[in-house]
Amino acid sequence: PVHLLQLHQGSCGIGSGSSCGSSVLAGGSCRAPSAYGGLSFGGAMGSIFVGGYGGGLGICLSGGNGGLLSGNEKLTMQNLNDRLASYLEKVRALEEADTELEVKICDWYQNQRPRPACDYSPYFKTIEDLRNKIFEATIENTQPLLQIDNARLAHELALCQGMEANINGLRRVLDELTLVRTDLEMQIKGLKEELAYLKKNHQEEMFTLRSQTSGDVSVEADAAPSVDLNHILNEMCDQGAEAWFLSKKEELNTEVSSNSERMQNSHNELNELRRVLQGLEVKLQSQLCRKASLEKSLGETKNRYCLQLSQIQGLICSVEEQLAPLRCEMEQQKHEYQILLDVKTRLEQEIATYRPLLEGEDTQ
Repeated sequence: PVHLLQLHQGSCGIGSGSSCGSSVLAGGSCRAPSAYGGLSFGGAMGSIFVGGYGGGLGICLSGGNGGLLSGNEKLTMQNLNDRLASYLEKVRALEEADTELEVKICDWYQNQRPRPACDYSPYFKTIEDLRNKIFEATIENTQPLLQIDNARLAHELALCQGMEANINGLRRVLDELTLVRTDLEMQIKGLKEELAYLKKNHQEEMFTLRSQTSGDVSVEADAAPSVDLNHILNEMCDQGAEAWFLSKKEELNTEVSSNSERMQNSHNELNELRRVLQGLEVKLQSQLCRKASLEKSLGETKNRYCLQLSQIQGLICSVEEQLAPLRCEMEQQKHEYQILLDVKTRLEQEIATYRPLLEGEDTQ
C-alpha cells in the first residue's frame, strides 16, 4: 500500500489504503477492535488513528509547549519513521487477523443463515383433496352396490311375500277340500248304513210275507187242478221286492258313483294342490337360500369396503405422522428466522447509530 507522510507543526497524518477495520488505543490505553474497523493510538505526546470505516491510516501528533518538531528534525523524522514502520507492521497483522475474522464471519453466516422456508401448504391442499376424493370414491363405489343389493332384497321380499300369500291361500283351499272330503265320507257312510238298513228291512218284510203266506189251504174238488196262488203271490212279492230293491240299489249306486266321482275329483284336486304346495315350498327354500347368499355377499362387500377404508385411514395417518415433524421443523425454522430477522434489525439499528459517528471521525 502507498503511505503518505504529512508533517505539520503540532500534527501529523499518514494515509493508508488498508480496508481492514480494527480499533486499538496504545500508549496509555487499549480498546477491543470495533465491528466497523479503525485503529487509534493515544498517549501523552499525541494520538494516532489507524484505519476507519473506509480504511486508511491516520496519525495525528499534537505536542504541547511548541510541538514535537521543535527539536532535531532528523531525529524526529527517524523516530516517526520507526514508529510508522511498527504501526504498519501492526496494521498488516491486524489486516491478516481481520481477513481471517471476515472469512470466519462469512463462513458462519453461510452456515447459520436461515434456510429458505419450505411451503408445505400445497401438500396440505393435495392431502385434503385426496381425502375428499377418497371419501367421494368410497361413496360412489358403495352406493351402486348398496342400491343393487337393496333392489334385490326388495324384489326377493316381494317374491317371498307373494309366495307366502299363495301358500296361505292354498292352505285355506286344502282345509276346505279336507272339510268337503270329510263331509263326503260321512255322506257315503250314511248312505251305506241306509243301504244296510233297507236290506235288513226288506229281508224282514220278505220274512213276514212268507210267514203270512206259509199256511196250507186244502180244497178237494173234482174239478181240474187249479193254479198255485201262493206260488204266484210269492213270485209277485218277490218281483215287487226285487224291483223295489233294484230301483233303490240303482239310486244308491248312482249316488255312490256320483259321490265317488266327486271324491275322485277332490282327491285329484288335493293331489294337484299338494304338488303345487311342494313346488312353492321348493321355490320358497330356493328364495330363502338366495336371500341368505345375498345377505352374505352384502356383508362381505361391507367388510371389504371397511377394510379398504381402514387401509386408507392408516395411509392418511402415516402421511400425517410424516408431516408432523415437517410442521415442527417449519415452526422451528420460522422461529429461527424471526430471531435472525430481529438480530438483523438490531444490527442495522447499530450500524445506523454508529455511521454518523464514524463519518464524523472521518471528517475530523
